[in-house]
Amino acid sequence: MKSIVHRIPLTRARINLGQVVRRAHVNREFFILEKDGIPVVGLMHVDDLEDYLELRDPSLRRQIGKSNAEYHRGKARKGTEFLADLRPATAKARK
Repeated sequence: MKSIVHRIPLTRARINLGQVVRRAHVNREFFILEKDGIPVVGLMHVDDLEDYLELRDPSLRRQIGKSNAEYHRGKARKGTEFLADLRPATAKARK
C-alpha cells in the first residue's frame, strides 16, 4: 500500500482539523503541516507513530539485526513448524 503524503498550510489544517485527523486515522494518510512554506510538524496515525518510535529503540534494533543474521545463517524455521510446536504448549497452558 502506497502512503499518501499531503503538504498543507498550518492555518488550513487548523480550520479543517477534524477532517485532517479523520483522514490520517481512517485512510492512514500522512500530513506535513507548513508555516510560511516551511515544514514544522507531521501528522500520522498513532499506530504508524508507535512503529516508528519502536524502531528507534536501540535494543529492538539490535534484536532485529540478530534475527536477520540468524535467518541468513539458515537458523530460521518454517511457520508451520513453529505453529505445530506452539499448539501443544498452548493446549497445556489452557488446562
